[in-house]
Amino acid sequence: MGPEEDVRGVDLNVPSEDLSSHKIATAVDVRVRYDREREKRLNEKGVAQYIDLRTTGKYKHVYEDPAVEVGTPVNEPVPDGGHSKILIIGAGFSGIVFAAYLIKSGIFTADDLLIVDPAGGFGGTWFFNRYPGLVCDVESYIYLPLLEEMDYIPKHKYSSGHEIRAYAESIADEYGLRERAMFQSSALSLTWDKGCKEWRTEILEKPKGRPDWERKITVRSDFAIINTGLLNNPKLPDLLNIDNFKGHMFHTARWDWKFTGGSEEEPYLTGLEGKSVAVVGTGATCVQALPHIARHATKVYVFQRTPSAVDVKENHETDPQVFRQKVASEGGWWRRRAENFNAWTLNTQPSPEVNMVNDQWTKMASYSALQGSSKEVTLENFSEHISELHALDFPRQERLRKRTEEIVKDQKTAKQLQAWYPGWCKRPTFNNEYLQSYNRPGVYLVHTDGRPIDRVMPDGIEFDGKTYKVDVIIWSTGFASPGQSSPAGRANMTVTGIDGQSLEERWQTMDWQSVHGWNQRSFPNMFWTGLLQAGASANFLHMTDTIAMHVAATIKQAAERVGSTKLVMQPTAEGARQWGDRVATGAIALAGTSGCTPSYYNMEGAADKLSPEQQAKMARNSTWSKGFNSFYALLEEWRARGTLEGLEVTAAS
Repeated sequence: MGPEEDVRGVDLNVPSEDLSSHKIATAVDVRVRYDREREKRLNEKGVAQYIDLRTTGKYKHVYEDPAVEVGTPVNEPVPDGGHSKILIIGAGFSGIVFAAYLIKSGIFTADDLLIVDPAGGFGGTWFFNRYPGLVCDVESYIYLPLLEEMDYIPKHKYSSGHEIRAYAESIADEYGLRERAMFQSSALSLTWDKGCKEWRTEILEKPKGRPDWERKITVRSDFAIINTGLLNNPKLPDLLNIDNFKGHMFHTARWDWKFTGGSEEEPYLTGLEGKSVAVVGTGATCVQALPHIARHATKVYVFQRTPSAVDVKENHETDPQVFRQKVASEGGWWRRRAENFNAWTLNTQPSPEVNMVNDQWTKMASYSALQGSSKEVTLENFSEHISELHALDFPRQERLRKRTEEIVKDQKTAKQLQAWYPGWCKRPTFNNEYLQSYNRPGVYLVHTDGRPIDRVMPDGIEFDGKTYKVDVIIWSTGFASPGQSSPAGRANMTVTGIDGQSLEERWQTMDWQSVHGWNQRSFPNMFWTGLLQAGASANFLHMTDTIAMHVAATIKQAAERVGSTKLVMQPTAEGARQWGDRVATGAIALAGTSGCTPSYYNMEGAADKLSPEQQAKMARNSTWSKGFNSFYALLEEWRARGTLEGLEVTAAS
């Protein structure tokens, strides 16, 4: 493409490719179109334009878990007033992996644990999300944790949701966690008892359909680990008259198989035959579910504000012999493969000699805008850095826009399905049937051009003066932004530390005080996996595995120092300050996310509205700018020194 060439009516200035270097995009380029499209999607309400289903008393029937049978009793491993050495809040993979590493450390057993989760079983987001077509977008050989220990071979390169959930349950059984799990239960509050040096936790047991069985209990624990996930709270748009709809509606995170017919293994949605369906939202869930909906419903209206960038999905069955010979041939293969994946998505230079995963993720070097990279970015070279990111990203995004035109026959629809934003601004999607669904008779795209739909009518959805009459509304509207709340806030619980300090207030005032992101000063013996002041990867479970292993090893070092697991550990004031300084120094490298299309990544655009003072605080709360491989190496070096640098550790008694 030559300079000043016009692409789809937008003036560009992208020099022709130099095979010895990147294309450097100048200031007047495709970003003009990106900015224009972004402006359409900005909403002054920000995150307030959505309803968080876990906190509202409305729409309980949308939030209720259809996978749990009415009257299922609550298991109570620890009685009211009892004590557990470790309380783990969250029974998803993070909670499971933390439990596994704590047991593997040799200083705890399964009997020392209590796992609390409002779901009806293990899996976290994989327990709740059961919609048709659900497949993980990260290669299963690096996504599923503890594969070496479990000696498990995933069935496909990219695993289905039901296989992932079954695998989570198998890990739980292997480590004896099922008997220690308290499902259909939510932690309401955690308070540090300064005298006993323990966490006192109030828990609500809430069996489905049996309010007469509900009760609150209090348990004590030496340690509290909060694993509430990043995308665990489904949301709805705050629209007029949602509850006036006379048809059937549900959220994709609570898929209603009894209504649609079929199952995860056999997604034949016979219950949608002869019906008109509205699907609201076109993110990663819609991309996977729509092909199945479109095969069965008579008419489908897909309401879109922002299109997804949809790449090919290169899935295949796993050949066990090839897997053992080429993937799992040597001990430690899982972590090496995960780090190799990171190196490619971090645009590490020089690139590794071999691309082990070799998929569309690893061909997306521009994703380093979100994760960081080894490049030194300063105020002096910041503009050049941003231009290089766009130059890396433009060929991919342009290829996907052309792919959309080539697949979707109606060119008006095709153009509306094109993603005009940098690839790192929304989670990339991969599917071989989504775009093709718009070629089916009876499937219609309702492109709102960035605007929300107007209202829900008794017989359908109104937008731009027209009512689309439907029998069913499927809300594919995603989840509350993880940036809205602290790890505690995401579970709708309060955490009170030393001297009455609030964890949520600490988060909201952007005064995070950690060493390496997994702890917090004034909240002793409390740990989590998160993004603030820690490393980030497109492969979240590599992050979780790393932090869980690190926390277990750190507790063991601390216990050896004081001679007991009955200890108190938290960052020192100086340790937290120094780590915050190090994080802030590199934060400018991640500033390429400013100006992104509104999404849960940037709290619906709110991140771009921060004052200079807030931006300075946010820099200290940023993710580690050198990428996750650098962060992992830093943790290894820290543990190897054996000094517990930056932490204060004392015996509890």
